[in-house]
Amino acid sequence: MPVEITWWGHATCTVEDSGVRLLTDPLFARRLAHLRRRRGAAPPPEAALADAALVSHLHADHLHVPSLGRLAAGTRVLVPRGAARAVPGLRRLGHLRLTEVAPGDVTRVGDLVVRAVPARHDGRRLPLGPHRAPALGYVVEGEGRTYFAGDTGLFEAMAEEVGPVDVALLPVGGWGPYLGEGHLDAGRAAEALVRLLPGSAVPVHYGTYWPIGMDAVRPHEFHAPGPEFMRLARERAPEVAVHLLGHGESVRPEVAR
Repeated sequence: MPVEITWWGHATCTVEDSGVRLLTDPLFARRLAHLRRRRGAAPPPEAALADAALVSHLHADHLHVPSLGRLAAGTRVLVPRGAARAVPGLRRLGHLRLTEVAPGDVTRVGDLVVRAVPARHDGRRLPLGPHRAPALGYVVEGEGRTYFAGDTGLFEAMAEEVGPVDVALLPVGGWGPYLGEGHLDAGRAAEALVRLLPGSAVPVHYGTYWPIGMDAVRPHEFHAPGPEFMRLARERAPEVAVHLLGHGESVRPEVAR
């Protein structure tokens, strides 16, 4: 079965490979604290169908306990090591199979091998809380090799740590008018393409959530990151095919055999 990527919005994607369905950073809420879903309908119920979920870090827009609670009983959930201690709500999800992982750990899900890789990001649950769990990316290996970056900035060993991949799911924006350290904007995501040189890329983590009452504040930071990433990718890494998806849209990128 070909690799298929579906983008549900923000950092939430379904990755289907070798008959296995993985879900990245599930976030199904219409509203989260001061954020509301400004574009695209909330994902349909079938978006929660997965053999396993991959959680990149502890921020509430990536590790969202109510969204994880919608997963079926027995679903495997990979979380950064230390997550259960840092996020007490995870302990209430007794119907799920939590597995804590750190960079370098390898987990088999069906016919897939999932490898946790480092990310350059502040992964604390709260802005002033202790550092109890690392921020992660994941490389999924099956018929293809798919890199889900989670939230990350550029870092020196990115290409070495991630390794060769066919598809890169890269964050290109955020949920507010300014991006802090440890994030990729469109330009830095294009630089990541130069370093990684995947066959294909899908921009994520933009154009979904925005602070309530701030629709008129730097609106280009909401709308523009995806198209800007595509433009810059054509200039800097023209050999990479960029797939600009709408919410709920899917693509079957070519993978090396």
